[in-house]
Amino acid sequence: LPIARDLSKMGIRVNTIAPGMINTPLFAGLPQESIDSLSEAVLYPQRLGTPEEIGKLAAAIIDNDYINGECIRLDGGIRMQPR
Repeated sequence: LPIARDLSKMGIRVNTIAPGMINTPLFAGLPQESIDSLSEAVLYPQRLGTPEEIGKLAAAIIDNDYINGECIRLDGGIRMQPR
């Protein structure tokens, strides 16, 4: 939020996307049982997210000029506990 305040004077908006578990090549080497187990932890829909869903959210943020200073979680409702 502080950087959003600082840059707003220049007409720059600052937002972040906090992705959950997204089905990327990182998951390619995992056994299907592991992917299924991770997917079960997601509230809804019970699956890994897709890169396309991240892109859709980024496009929506760009399209809506009134979104500023936000951290938007895109994680299917899962809340990863800190270690």
